[in-house]
Amino acid sequence: MYTIFSKVHSDRDVYPSAGVLFVHVLERESFKGEFPPYPKPGEISNDPITFNTNLMGYPDRPGWLRYIQRTPYSDGVLYGSPTAENVGKPTIIEITAYNRRTFETARHNLIINIMSAEDFPLPYQAEFFIKNMNVEEMLASEVLGDFLGAVKNVWQPERLNAINITSALDRGGRVPLPINDMKEGVYVMVGADVPFSSCLREVENPQNQLRCSQEMEPVITCDKKFRSQFYIDWCKISLVDKTKQVSTFQEVIRGEGILPDGGEYKPPSDSLKSRDYYTDFLITLAVPSAVALVLFLILAYIMCCRREGVEKRNMQTPDIQLVHHSAIQKSTKELRDMSKNREIAWPLSTLPVFHPVTGEIIPPLHADSYESTNMPLMQTQQNLPHQTQIPQQQTTGDFRLTTFQRFEVNGIPEERKLTEAMNL
Repeated sequence: MYTIFSKVHSDRDVYPSAGVLFVHVLERESFKGEFPPYPKPGEISNDPITFNTNLMGYPDRPGWLRYIQRTPYSDGVLYGSPTAENVGKPTIIEITAYNRRTFETARHNLIINIMSAEDFPLPYQAEFFIKNMNVEEMLASEVLGDFLGAVKNVWQPERLNAINITSALDRGGRVPLPINDMKEGVYVMVGADVPFSSCLREVENPQNQLRCSQEMEPVITCDKKFRSQFYIDWCKISLVDKTKQVSTFQEVIRGEGILPDGGEYKPPSDSLKSRDYYTDFLITLAVPSAVALVLFLILAYIMCCRREGVEKRNMQTPDIQLVHHSAIQKSTKELRDMSKNREIAWPLSTLPVFHPVTGEIIPPLHADSYESTNMPLMQTQQNLPHQTQIPQQQTTGDFRLTTFQRFEVNGIPEERKLTEAMNL
């Protein structure tokens, strides 16, 4: 059953049959006049419009009814296969159109009256997987008609109906990559009143089953009748013969690992007595608190009331040991006090190396090409800070200047070496 929403937007009644594909198209053009500012005659508007569909009084649609709209600039489609449980019960679908430019809305109702399909039994059902189609492309009336025509040429039934159409994404398929115009694929189930043709049963041959297990295409003689427009994956075709279906119920033999039947579940009544948890609270909280308090008191007694103290320790220590300890402490304090008042001269090893007679600074014993790692610990330096130049007499009666470094010890200038040099 294929319907298109008319331009007169009152409540519309449709009458699909149970077990037969139902398709309802929501055309954008028919809703454009519902949103202000209303277009003038001959004026063309291309506002983005989206639709929201739900069962009246519920947030979603019935389980058998699906909805798809790829973009706000394409029509929406309601499709599905009604079930026999809903026969005779009118299903009211609320259709809300949204204008994404003006944020205006329009709401209308679609009343679906599902009819019984007992007059059209279709016991032989075949499901095809078409790789090169998306679900909205397959739902188009002309495309679906071409596919049913190709199936009819292969099957040759008296009555042939489309039962259901399902996107491959709803069957756990993956979203295709956006390259080479790849399609997501669609499952199409059709039903007929005659047994399957020999062409359709070629899929059940052992040779084709082996090729499918090896991920190879099976050899189907009637594939060329579909190949011009529809690329069918014959390894995923499903043939169901409801006339030969038998009950698969097996009597359960009780044995090890099988629990006895306990009957139906009986929930507890509402008249249950309230339970007092005060005693459980005291046992859970009070008992551990009391044990912790006793342990704390024992530890406090040991740490505070059982201490010996310094006086008791001195009383138990021999006098000679206390005298030795006092002498060591006194000597240590004396040495520390003396170290704070060091004003003695620095040793000669810390002064620049000079000739003991002439007072000239001896040049370094190493060449400039030596590595720094081989340099002696004591080395002479030129133009150091705190240097003092003193005159020195030569053999000819002249004087020359000799440089000595001036040192400070604890902030006091070291003049001893300077005085010795002046007396030479």
